[in-house]
Amino acid sequence: MMKKRYGLALASTMVLAACNGGSSNETGGNGDVELTFWLFGTTKYEELAEVYMEENPGVIINIQEGDNTDHHNNLFTALSTGSGAPDLALVEINEIERYRSAQDRFTNLYDYGAEELSDSYLDWVWQTAENREGDFLFGLPTDIGPTAMFYRTDIFEEAGLPSDPDEVSASIQTWDDYTEMANTIYEETGRVVTDSPELIYNALRDQATEHYFNEEEELIVENNADIREAYDRTVELIENDVVGSLELWTPEWGGAMDTGDYATLLGPAWMIAVIQGNAPNAAGNWSIATMPEGAGNWGGSFVTIPAETDHPEEAYEFTKWLLSPENQLNSFVDAGLFPSAPAVYEEDEFVNHSDEYFNGLNTAAVFGEAAQQVESVYKGSNYMLVQEEILMALDNVNNNGADADAEWDAAMTRITDRLQRG
Repeated sequence: MMKKRYGLALASTMVLAACNGGSSNETGGNGDVELTFWLFGTTKYEELAEVYMEENPGVIINIQEGDNTDHHNNLFTALSTGSGAPDLALVEINEIERYRSAQDRFTNLYDYGAEELSDSYLDWVWQTAENREGDFLFGLPTDIGPTAMFYRTDIFEEAGLPSDPDEVSASIQTWDDYTEMANTIYEETGRVVTDSPELIYNALRDQATEHYFNEEEELIVENNADIREAYDRTVELIENDVVGSLELWTPEWGGAMDTGDYATLLGPAWMIAVIQGNAPNAAGNWSIATMPEGAGNWGGSFVTIPAETDHPEEAYEFTKWLLSPENQLNSFVDAGLFPSAPAVYEEDEFVNHSDEYFNGLNTAAVFGEAAQQVESVYKGSNYMLVQEEILMALDNVNNNGADADAEWDAAMTRITDRLQRG
């Protein structure tokens, strides 16, 4: 579950049973153990919780759903005050950096035997859930967001380019290939290659082994050659007039998917549902190829157990069951959550998966391959602050014709100033 995927606000609702929103301080009236579980987004975990309660009649699971931002803010407040935290809480992959300094407010899942599960999940996802020393595990992984290149087959064909997924992957293996393709499409069709600078930059950024901070929380972005190259390549595409100016998540952005105003969309597995929802008339015109030079990850979450819980063992047993490979397969089939457990990639429902919207393509296989290319990158608690400033610089170049070098320097200054102000 990623921040953007669930941008629509969900009113806080009690899905299974009434509760006060905090951790259970006593058992139910019949001696049952009650667990409060805070969620955001559309996970369908409430359906799996019903199954678990049927199989474990001594456990009652109260699920509370809310908007992503409110969810994480409420959790942060509860942990800070030491009161009102749930027994279980979903934490988005980027948000987990925010909580690392509050390690003592979480249950270390290694204390309950989680080490035995480590081989069941992708290494990079597991490492993201650990502290820097590797001796504390904040949560078990849920879904992930490996990235690939969505593209319009009709635009590729109009430009005289291959449109078969295997041929596209073979012909666009590098970013130089991508730039050449973008120029060809613009020359032959007049269309831009992508919606805005953000997703191009993100795809390039995600291929760097370090981003904005090192593991000592030192700011390294200004002298990080890989990040500067990601910025400069994005600028090159802007200066070639092949980058659009659509703001992500707006009606105009979604409508352009349907009408074919841009040729590619570099995004994660969960973008499948976004494209299908925004572009119902474009079925058969969208397909998916591999990302040039390797995949990144955008999205995913972890189920954590705040230390305030009175029932850590029961909460851990439920978490282990909920996120087992078997149930990750169920979540993939029922809710489209892309599995972080690679054993699922060998299951029949995964191997034989096909999506008619994408001309019968096995989209699961494409993203399963991408998921195994991703590497763990340390982000740091101020990651989004730096990201915002770099994107502002690129927007100024794209929309206002600003000087790219001056915008980079200005972004670095703003980042330093904001970090110093705290």
